Amino acid sequence: MLDIQRLQTMHSTLTRSLLAVVALGGAALATSTHGAAHSAVQARDVVETAEAAGSFETLATALRAAGLVDALRGDGPFTVFAPTDEAFAALPEGALESLLRPENRDDLVTVLTYHVVPGRLDAADVARARGLDTLGGQRLGVATPGGRVVVGDANVVQANVECSNGIVHAIDRVLLPSTGNLVEVAAEAGSFGTLLQAATAAGLPGALAGDGPFTVLAPTDEAFAALPKGTLEALLADPHALGEILKYHVIPGRVFGAEALAAGSARTLQGDAVRFGLEDGMLRAGGARVLANDVQATNGVIHAIDAVLLPPGTGLPALGRKVIGVYTERPSSALAAQLGIDRHQSLLITKLTRGGPAASAGLAVHDVLTSIDGRPATTGNLNRAKEERGVGGSVHLRLVRAGRAVELDVPVGVERH
Repeated sequence: MLDIQRLQTMHSTLTRSLLAVVALGGAALATSTHGAAHSAVQARDVVETAEAAGSFETLATALRAAGLVDALRGDGPFTVFAPTDEAFAALPEGALESLLRPENRDDLVTVLTYHVVPGRLDAADVARARGLDTLGGQRLGVATPGGRVVVGDANVVQANVECSNGIVHAIDRVLLPSTGNLVEVAAEAGSFGTLLQAATAAGLPGALAGDGPFTVLAPTDEAFAALPKGTLEALLADPHALGEILKYHVIPGRVFGAEALAAGSARTLQGDAVRFGLEDGMLRAGGARVLANDVQATNGVIHAIDAVLLPPGTGLPALGRKVIGVYTERPSSALAAQLGIDRHQSLLITKLTRGGPAASAGLAVHDVLTSIDGRPATTGNLNRAKEERGVGGSVHLRLVRAGRAVELDVPVGVERH
């Protein structure tokens, strides 16, 4: 579980630590017109810079406690994002003592490495980046609103403080990485209870809590609930088959949404590849909609999806989402006025799945749904009706077609992945 107090503790340490770099770096900039003084500062690496500051020894202490001194005294280069004094002033007192406790070493490493990016990136390089992969593996987002450079949720307030093996940028907030592994982050989210139950039955939690990194396409509890009746129970009773399905949801390495879309597909632990694409402006993974992407953990990244994916050749044709095969959107105000309907309680059909239940039942593009099983035509009520009727049942639809009222019963099918 993510422990905010412990996280704040770690950041308090890093605060004073990296502030040493900023403070001395400011002195370096001030003496930049004096060649010898500037060269002396330039000759110091990140650790030496902190130690030379005298009154800013926290960074050296934290690096020793985390076992990172030798790494940051290496050739590098490194880019360090250093929170300012004001950024750390808001953190709770006493955090340093907790941070330096041996039992918190892993969290200390996570925090320290989240503020360090491999390579030497000046402010212009940072501004051009789409994201920055830190030493710890987690990614920092970058934005440039109004000409400002924002890393994570922090503004760069002083840039380009040079060290012999890198560069430092001062920021106005402490960056908060995830300190939980994939299993812990999924458990804390509260939306993946069934996935964790299934992973336990298949003997996978130990691997997903290990070093990784892994990318997990995580079906939500609602996605598992949409499986045909008895499917989940049958899978839980067959750990091998369940494990193959779950491994089809795990990709080696960290694959963020943008990279997945650019690549088009990625091979899973199960052996087969999952395809990625865009549909109606939404990222899709193996046909499932990605509801939330790039949820970070210490050992990987999670993409929440709305369906359970089925590996090719598993022989489980019933596995999938309940569908009727329609794509809808709210009708325009003008169309609703023309038809005399409430646009907030109606749905315009924009696309039909070829050969799907809706197309086979006679629905057509441009039909406007006005009632679903006697309820207002909303996306929520459509999903509710599919769940209530189940695969093989029928949803009763009322609609307007070319100005005429029409009623149809549409069977509920299942979408395979």
